Amino acid sequence: MRKERILDDVYAACETEGSFIPLAKINKEQIKSMAGIALVDYESAKGWAKETPKESGKWNAIYKIHYDVLHTLAEAFVLFDAIKTKTHEALFAYLCKKHEELILDWNFLEKIRTKRNGSIYYGSPISYEDWKEAGLQMNVYINAMKKAVEEKLKE
Repeated sequence: MRKERILDDVYAACETEGSFIPLAKINKEQIKSMAGIALVDYESAKGWAKETPKESGKWNAIYKIHYDVLHTLAEAFVLFDAIKTKTHEALFAYLCKKHEELILDWNFLEKIRTKRNGSIYYGSPISYEDWKEAGLQMNVYINAMKKAVEEKLKE
């Protein structure tokens, strides 16, 4: 079983390792483009999730697309701080520490990140049960990040 990673420890390690890279400027067009692409992917993945039977082997793809949409929206949001992160873990640690107003659960983000990584790097398939366990919360977070990015774009 994987040892739980504590947010404060991960954030401190990311700072020490230089995982938060300051950018010279904020590029709103890039942010808008990233969000737009992610949201098109999201609409497709939502449709597939509604239409896909439980016994289908497609849950791996549906899970990963939802994760990627969340990751991309989170990355776009962090660009408003003129920050780029080196890893997904650093991105989520940064968001949880620097943007507590988003009310993101670090442990949930770690769970879906490691589940997605298990699929990509270790060949551990994602099942319908995995989707049912995480899908609703992923959708909530995707919608929250979408709203947060849209509000920042209006500023």
